[in-house]
Amino acid sequence: MLKTLGKHIKGIVRESILTPVCMIGEVIMEMIIPLLMASIINDGVEKGNMQHIYLIGGLMVVAALVGLAFGVGGGVFGAKASAGFARNLRKAMYERIQTFSFANIDKFSTAGLVTRLTTDVTNIQNAYQMILRMCMRAPISLICAMLMSFWISPKLASIYLVAVLLLGCVLGVIVTSAMKYFSQAFPKYDALNESVQENVSAIRVVKAYVREDYENEKFKRASDGIYRIFCKAEGIVAWNGPVMNLTVYSCIILISWIGAKLIVQSSLLTGDLMALLTYCMTILMNLMMLSMIFVMMTMSAASARRICEVLIEEPDLSNPQQPVMEVADGSIRFEHVFFSYKKDADTPVLKDINLDIRPGETIGIIGGTGSAKSSLVNLISRLYDVTEGRLLVGGVDVRDYDMETLRNQVAVVLQNNVLFSGTILENLRWGDLNATEEECRHACQLACADEFIQRMPEGYNTYIEQGGTNVSGGQKQRLCIARALLKKPKILILDDSTSAVDTATDARIRQAFAQEIPGTTKLIIAQRVSSVEHADRIIVMHEGEIDGFGTHEELFASNDIYRDVYESQTGGSGDFDEKGGM
Repeated sequence: MLKTLGKHIKGIVRESILTPVCMIGEVIMEMIIPLLMASIINDGVEKGNMQHIYLIGGLMVVAALVGLAFGVGGGVFGAKASAGFARNLRKAMYERIQTFSFANIDKFSTAGLVTRLTTDVTNIQNAYQMILRMCMRAPISLICAMLMSFWISPKLASIYLVAVLLLGCVLGVIVTSAMKYFSQAFPKYDALNESVQENVSAIRVVKAYVREDYENEKFKRASDGIYRIFCKAEGIVAWNGPVMNLTVYSCIILISWIGAKLIVQSSLLTGDLMALLTYCMTILMNLMMLSMIFVMMTMSAASARRICEVLIEEPDLSNPQQPVMEVADGSIRFEHVFFSYKKDADTPVLKDINLDIRPGETIGIIGGTGSAKSSLVNLISRLYDVTEGRLLVGGVDVRDYDMETLRNQVAVVLQNNVLFSGTILENLRWGDLNATEEECRHACQLACADEFIQRMPEGYNTYIEQGGTNVSGGQKQRLCIARALLKKPKILILDDSTSAVDTATDARIRQAFAQEIPGTTKLIIAQRVSSVEHADRIIVMHEGEIDGFGTHEELFASNDIYRDVYESQTGGSGDFDEKGGM
C-alpha cells in the first residue's frame, strides 16, 4: 500500500523534504529557548547582571524569530506537499478509472468512486501533511526535551520518563480501541453519497411520486450510521484530554515539590526548575500530539486501502501487443459465443450465439426484458469480452484490435442517453472533435434533431444543462443519435434509443439511415415491432439465446414469440401514434 501511494509524490519531493527540515529547525529553536531562560534567571536575575539579561534576552528574540520562520516555512511547504499529493492521487485515480472496462466499473459503485476521489483523498491529504510536520516534529521534540531534562537533572527527568511510559500505554489502548470504529466509518460514506446522488439526479421522479419523506428518511439512516460510528470513536478518543491533563498536572506538582526541595538543598537552581517545567509541558504535549497522529493515521489507513483498490485494479480489457489498427468493414460474426458478467456465474447471460451479419445490413433486435439484447451488442465494441467463443468485426477478432480504433468505428447509442453540460455543438462534437457546424447540422437532420434545435433561441449554441435536464427524452435521444453519426462509423448500434420518439419520427430516422448511410451496418434494439419490421433481418432474443433470425415475413410465419409480439402491438392495444392518436 505504501509503495502504491509513494509513487505519487512525484513533483512534490522538494516540498516533502523541506517540510520536515523546517520542523527540525523549529524544534531546535524551541529547545534552546528554555535553556536561555534558565541562564537569564540563574546568571542574570539572581546575580543582578543586567548586561547578561540583555544579551541572553536578545538571543531569545533571535531564536524565537528563527523558530517562527522555520514554523511558517514548514506550514507553507507542508500545505504545498499535501495538496500536491492529493492532486496527484486524484489525477491517477481518475485516469485509472478511464481505463476500466464495464466489468471493472461494476466492481465499484459510482458513489464509492466519488467517495474515494473526495473524502478518502482529503483524509490522505491531511494525514500526509501531519506526517511531514507532526510525525517529524513531535518525536524529535520529545526526545530533545527528554535529553535536555536529563542533562539538567536526571532525578527530576525520571518523573518524565515514568509519566511518558504510563501515558504511552494508556494512549495506545485508546488509539487501538478507536481504530476499529474509524475503519468502519469511511465505507459508510458510500451509502451517504449514493443517497444524495440518487436523490439529486432523480429529483423530478421523487417529487412526482411525493417520495421526499422516504428519501429524507433514507438519507437520515445513512447519515445516522456515520454519526453513531464517529460518536463511538470520538468518545474513546475524548479520553486523551483528561488523561493528558491528569498526567501533566501530576508531573508539574511532583517536579515543583521535589524541585523546591532540591533548590532549598542548593542541588538545583531556580532557572533550571523553570526550564524543567517547560520541558515537562513540551514532552507531554508532544506525546499527546503523537497519539492524535496515530488516530489520524488510523482514519487515513482505511481511506488509503480504498484508494489503492482503485489504483491497483487491473483493467479487464487491454490491447494486444500488435493490435490491428484498421477495421475493414462492418461485418459481424458471432461464433459459439458465451458470455457472463461474472466469471464464476452458474448460468451464462448469452448462450452459444452464432450470427453472421453482412456489411451495410440493418438488423433489428427484439426480445423481452432481460433477454440479453444489450449484452449482445455490448460485446461488439468490446465493452465486455466474450467468455467463450469468438466475435469478429470486419473479419478480425475484436480482441485483436486496438480498442480505440474499434470503438471509433462502432458507434453506440446506449439505453441511458447522457448529455454533458455545454452547448449542443459541444455535445455533438463528442462524436468528432473537428466536425464543422455544417457536418453537425447534417447529422442532426439525419437524426431528426435539426427541427427542434432551430426552434431554440440560440440554436446550436443552446446550453445543455448537466444530464440534459432542459431537453425532453425524445430530444435527448435524437441528439445522442446525431452525436454517434458524426463518428461516421462502420457499425451503428441503437440500443432502444428511439423509445421516446413517436413512430412517425422513428420512421423518418430509419428512412434517413437507409438513404444516407447505406454502407453502415445498423443494429437496432427496440421494443416496438414497427421500429424493426422493415429491417433486412431481425433477431429474436429469449433468455440469452437466439430464438429466431430472419426477415419480418419469415419470423411472422415461423416464430411464435415474434408473431405474438407483433399481433399484441398491432391489435386492439396497438401503438398510439400508429392509430393517429385515437
